[in-house]
Amino acid sequence: MGKSQESYNKKEKEKKRRKKKKDKQERQEQRKAEKAERGTKTFEEMLSYVDENGNLSSTPPDPSKKVKIKAEDIIIGVPPRDDSPMETIRKGQVKFFNDEKGYGFIIDDETKESIFVHVNNVEEEIREKDRVSFEVEMGPKGPSAVNVKIQE
Repeated sequence: MGKSQESYNKKEKEKKRRKKKKDKQERQEQRKAEKAERGTKTFEEMLSYVDENGNLSSTPPDPSKKVKIKAEDIIIGVPPRDDSPMETIRKGQVKFFNDEKGYGFIIDDETKESIFVHVNNVEEEIREKDRVSFEVEMGPKGPSAVNVKIQE
């Protein structure tokens, strides 16, 4: 560029470009210096371990506290329902029974819960406040009483 073609504006733009390049180089050198100060860690120093309580630790776990777990014992999700038979025959009192509609409810003596009963599961005719013995089965909407008999 000749002297006549250089303008003040062009000189200023060139100054800004050089300053920007110089600043960028200084920042780069500063980052390199900071990295050198911190020092590089070895692979072993970067590792983290999980102790027996599930906490992260910088030291490896003690092999004497290692517990073997079988893969079959691990339950993922909801554990299976315990289908162990409870006491099969229960006793209670008829709280409500509607002969016309053919259903009612029995209050279990032990658990004090209300259990649905349908006329098809009743062996003898029952009325309110009768003492009965029955078995419980899980129906589509919850527990229901079957094999309902009047107690003597």
